[in-house]
Amino acid sequence: MKKLLFALVLIISFNGIAQTKTELQKHYEAFYDEMRLQGDIDGVINALTHLNILSPSKERKDTLAYIYANDNRHLQALNTIGIEKLDTDSDLAVQVKAISLKALNQPKRALEQFEVLNKRTPNAYLAYELADLKIQLGDNAGASTNVDYGLANAKDDMKYAFYERQQPYEVPLKAAFLHLKALIKFNQNKEDIDGAIAILDEALKIDPNFNLASLSKQALASRKEAPAETGTKQ
Repeated sequence: MKKLLFALVLIISFNGIAQTKTELQKHYEAFYDEMRLQGDIDGVINALTHLNILSPSKERKDTLAYIYANDNRHLQALNTIGIEKLDTDSDLAVQVKAISLKALNQPKRALEQFEVLNKRTPNAYLAYELADLKIQLGDNAGASTNVDYGLANAKDDMKYAFYERQQPYEVPLKAAFLHLKALIKFNQNKEDIDGAIAILDEALKIDPNFNLASLSKQALASRKEAPAETGTKQ
């Protein structure tokens, strides 16, 4: 009799737990929908975190990581899905890893993730990211290949955003590629400053307000004039 009563108590307890879990999941699903409608990022993160605990889902975890990354919380994004290169990762997970690793100044690891994305779906934007990272890592030949692809495939309406000024701005993607091409030209032959400047002039012809290209041109011009100034002082 005691065993029967004990078994009944266990069954009732498990049913109660299951019912509570189901109710909680419904609550946080409704909460998630409401937070999305209100545009409350912290609320959305809160809801997804609870839902992942109640009912773990790879897709939901990828979405949570994406929301973190989109809100510039890159460390939290990577803590959510990891930094490993996994063949089983969704495109969204690979994208989050690539963007977050780049933002956290991990170019080598970011490059691995961008290469995965590029193998899956090559495009001019990914070619730019690959070229930029390869320049940082000293692979100018590899970067040049990506720049050539980008210049051949970038459309006139494609834009790329830059953030070195207080106010972010966009330039045509082709101009952005020409800026990288100028950097590669200089890296490969630091004596050919005029050649690098000529490429920057091409970029500035496309967009005269391309601030980063203007800064690079000024730096190269100053480098070119430096020896002459030294000779004058002597």
